[in-house]
Amino acid sequence: MSAETTVKTDAGPVWLLEVAGLSTRFGAGPRAIVPVSNLSFRIRTGEVFALVGESGCGKSMTALSLMRLLPDSGRITAGRVALGGRELLTLPESAMRSVRGGEMGMIFQEPMTSLNPVLTVGRQVMEACVAHGHARGGDALRQAEELLHKVGIPDTARRAGEYPHQLSGGLKQRVMIAMALAGRPGLLVADEPTTALDVTIQTQVLDLLNSLRRDTGMGILLITHDLGVVAEIADRVAVMYAGEIVETCSVRALFDSPAHPYTRLLFRALPDRARRGGNLVGIAGSPPSLSDPGKGCRFAPRCPDAMTACSREAPQGHDLAGDHRVRCHLYSLGARIPGDERQGRLAVHSAGVERPITGEPLLEVRDLEVHFPVRRGLFHRVVGHVRAVDGVSLAVHAGRTLALVGESGCGKTTLGKGILRLIEPSGGSVRFQGSDLTRLGRRDLRSYRGALQIIFQDPYASLNPRMLVGDILEEGMIALGVEGDREARRERVDLLLKQVGLEASARDRYPHEFSGGQRQRIGIARALTVSPRLLVSDEPTSALDVSVQAQILNLLRELQQSLDIAYLFITHDISVVAYMADEIAVMYLGRIVEQGTTGEILTRPLHPYTQSLLASVPRSRPDLEPQRVRLQGDPPSPADPPSGCAFHPRCPWCEPRCIREFPPQSRAGDRHIVRCFRATAVP
Repeated sequence: MSAETTVKTDAGPVWLLEVAGLSTRFGAGPRAIVPVSNLSFRIRTGEVFALVGESGCGKSMTALSLMRLLPDSGRITAGRVALGGRELLTLPESAMRSVRGGEMGMIFQEPMTSLNPVLTVGRQVMEACVAHGHARGGDALRQAEELLHKVGIPDTARRAGEYPHQLSGGLKQRVMIAMALAGRPGLLVADEPTTALDVTIQTQVLDLLNSLRRDTGMGILLITHDLGVVAEIADRVAVMYAGEIVETCSVRALFDSPAHPYTRLLFRALPDRARRGGNLVGIAGSPPSLSDPGKGCRFAPRCPDAMTACSREAPQGHDLAGDHRVRCHLYSLGARIPGDERQGRLAVHSAGVERPITGEPLLEVRDLEVHFPVRRGLFHRVVGHVRAVDGVSLAVHAGRTLALVGESGCGKTTLGKGILRLIEPSGGSVRFQGSDLTRLGRRDLRSYRGALQIIFQDPYASLNPRMLVGDILEEGMIALGVEGDREARRERVDLLLKQVGLEASARDRYPHEFSGGQRQRIGIARALTVSPRLLVSDEPTSALDVSVQAQILNLLRELQQSLDIAYLFITHDISVVAYMADEIAVMYLGRIVEQGTTGEILTRPLHPYTQSLLASVPRSRPDLEPQRVRLQGDPPSPADPPSGCAFHPRCPWCEPRCIREFPPQSRAGDRHIVRCFRATAVP
């Protein structure tokens, strides 16, 4: 499929992709799973069509079905898929191989697991060029470098000779895009292309996809659960639930007047500053089993508007205004679309709730440093240091939340582990309840382990796959001597599982038997078993669905209110920060460059880096103009930081003194501090 595919004929529009009645099944008999059920949608040339929904609803399986990349146990049982009028499901496998990566390219969800770790990225892009017959030998290398340059990878010749592990997450994602473009596809399937990326890198990837579709005319099937990304880039959207599409419309219609109860609940689950002080509206229950979804509406058990008919028969599709179509029994009764349901991801102009600070800090960090030695040569001599954390000072009060934000690699996680002495600090002090933790021996530090806990970013990697959940939760209690009696420990585990929204029977299951959101709840329960006073939460909602994220944030807020726990909340999601945080510290290359209350930072950011972070947040609604300030490039290496202000190579307002000197700390309010020469001149 070339980029010159005709969009219209005298008979009307020509669809790039047509999917009708597509169904996919795994296994056989009564226990067979049907992750894709009677799916129908169409994509125009040059259009971005978004497929949104919770994890497990069948989005990725839809993409794999279109590409005919199903595992051995899966098969397509019904439907048709036509790309540019050519039927794909009837093609022999030999012909389908030329379609994959050629007429239809795909960006997989996790670039690190999709790239070959033993081949350079240039070699991998070359292979894609050769496989689709566009170049050979030296021409293939030149074309690979051209593609890497086209997707915005700097210093292309050098980067082409590097391996995937040497690239940042954003650069790896760009390599995946370059490989997908090597076959000059007419349709690009992008499966969660920005999941877990920083907002700055996410913005660069979205801008790249937008420019590519404008330049080449290719269509894009965008699979995502981020409604901000949908507002930023998509033209039309389909909302998917439990293997079915429940609503299809333009993006503007989705944000102005969502029709299906599931879609409306997704919007109400979005965190922002306007909802501070109250719980988010989560979606009760869980999606149905795809092996037995029931006869009626699959959303009925979780729907606040469910009627008797909803459990007896599946709803039919109803056409609303324009190309807006919804599957819901409410519209059989002539229900009207609710009024303006638009929800902003970041309501920075709302009043919010600012809580006063009382008493001494629970945690006070002064000039903390975490440096890692760089060793080279036969004798592994130290030739330098990676300054991961370079003189950080902050304070957290009981019952309050300090959010630590910044790009990947800026030192956020290292700072959190350094505070807990999971990594030994190189300098500075960490005072907790009046004691300097950096001066304590291991035996004395042990008495503080219960009060200081961490929720790790990846719950699956942090849970022992060979242990039952009950044993995982009891392990910390046994190690620290909490609840010495076995029966008392068991009762406490059951209580904690209930607190985090899981059944007591979860104690007898293994981690792999749970969803990502449920594993995150187990991680929270494990941290709570020893009654902590401070929780370091490292990206606790990263890559979670909107609905699951709402449940986790509600849980963390309720626990904070009932147990007076303090949070050091590490995240790159500004909407979560706006909802959860009392104060914000912005970190760049191992240093805090701006800090203040949530209201001060979100409404009056002073440091250029903070301004760039906020400007990189996707538009909250498609009718809003995107902010034009874009942060270009990647952070420098902490092993070789720039002189002066570390941000100066990327700063649009860099002055000569920024290159020579690190800016002193200046105060812009009672708690608002910033390190920037330009900020001192801002009234």
